[in-house]
Amino acid sequence: MSWFAGIDIGSTGTKAALWDGSAFELFVCPTGWTPRESAEKALIGATDRRGIGLADIDYILATGYGRGCMEADGTVTEITCLGAGAALLAKDFSIVLDIGGQDCKVILVGGNGKVADFLMNDKCAAGTGRFIHNMAVLLGCTLDDFSNIPESLELQPINSMCAVFAESEVIALISKGVSKESIALGVLDSVAARAASMAAKLNSQGGIVFTGGAAVNGRLAKLLASRIGRPVTVPSHPQFAGAIGAAVIAAERYGNRGAG
Repeated sequence: MSWFAGIDIGSTGTKAALWDGSAFELFVCPTGWTPRESAEKALIGATDRRGIGLADIDYILATGYGRGCMEADGTVTEITCLGAGAALLAKDFSIVLDIGGQDCKVILVGGNGKVADFLMNDKCAAGTGRFIHNMAVLLGCTLDDFSNIPESLELQPINSMCAVFAESEVIALISKGVSKESIALGVLDSVAARAASMAAKLNSQGGIVFTGGAAVNGRLAKLLASRIGRPVTVPSHPQFAGAIGAAVIAAERYGNRGAG
């Protein structure tokens, strides 16, 4: 049996996807001070679960911001991997919207998950998973709290488009006695507004797949759908879309190498 691995070294988490052509084994661990060690830990975690060794893997492909930090058979951008991963996880879509720890990506894809165009917000923390995390800490909440905000709650708009100014705005709202849950919902809505604005620039009316670590927040997915004006699909294991795509591309590259 052939085994292929995709390693997505992100700013906050390192994900491994082990692929045998029919099923995946997934493993995630925090990205520590040494991305290379995090990648090795994630890969070993996945292989241990499947009962194989690293020597049994035929091709390893690395992606994510830390892709150049580990020894692999090849590297590829996370944009390409997200397109390939989403194509395997979902159907009938033209946009992949990925909100990770340090950036937000909106990707226009064609057939078989091939990337046609993309936009990325990587210059400001606002609109990213890191922004949500920092706001949760400021509010004394957990990320789970952000996912379990009551449906009937009225949100408190966050008007600042800069992460630094947004933090000052949140502090001012807390001092006025505004409900933390209302502020939290406003934070999520501000992230949704940024992502929806990016998606609109790609001018596609097709389906939208929401991936990345932030996609596990059901309230954010609903806010995105409301802002964009059409359904947003969250696939199973959305935070692994990049690693899964890398594993699929690894299998393709290995097959092409064998054919040559």
